[in-house]
Amino acid sequence: MPDSLFLFAILALLLTPGPTNTLLTVGAAARGFRASLPLLLGELAGYLVVVVPLATVAASLLEGRPALAVALRLAAASWVLFLAIRLWHVSAVQKNPDSASSVTIGQVFVTTLLNPKAPIIGLVIMPHGPLAQIAPAIGLFSLLVAGAGASFLVLGSLIGRAQLLSPQLVYRIAAVCLGAFSLGLAGSASGLI
Repeated sequence: MPDSLFLFAILALLLTPGPTNTLLTVGAAARGFRASLPLLLGELAGYLVVVVPLATVAASLLEGRPALAVALRLAAASWVLFLAIRLWHVSAVQKNPDSASSVTIGQVFVTTLLNPKAPIIGLVIMPHGPLAQIAPAIGLFSLLVAGAGASFLVLGSLIGRAQLLSPQLVYRIAAVCLGAFSLGLAGSASGLI
């Protein structure tokens, strides 16, 4: 069974604001907590698609291949920049953006798939070995993803319910945050070359 260091490391990463958490917050701000719950399926699936193969097979295969790390970071940066532009466009076109058309399970899935947190979890934090051996850690990780993601849904629904910020401003702030994440990812990729 994973120890408390595992729990702390996973939660520290999952609770750090990033592209996936931004999408969860925006989705819940626009459509509420309950209607946004399916977004958690996209997040969990995105993490598991990356983490499980890395922890069971790929960790040893990726050692000594910095070009692959650069390519993955640039792909992630491009996707996050695309989402930033899309959110900015949605906020400019509509005064009250429709969340159902702006944040989808598919977008959350792809964003999580390309999220730099996923390889860190799969390569550094998650125990490595056969799936049957690491299944308890994967199960605990899945529960932690659901809990952390739900906390961002709560935050978003509180923002939306309190109406402290207009939906347009929420989308604009999210677009700026995603743009900054994209630049950070691209900058970190250039440092690996």
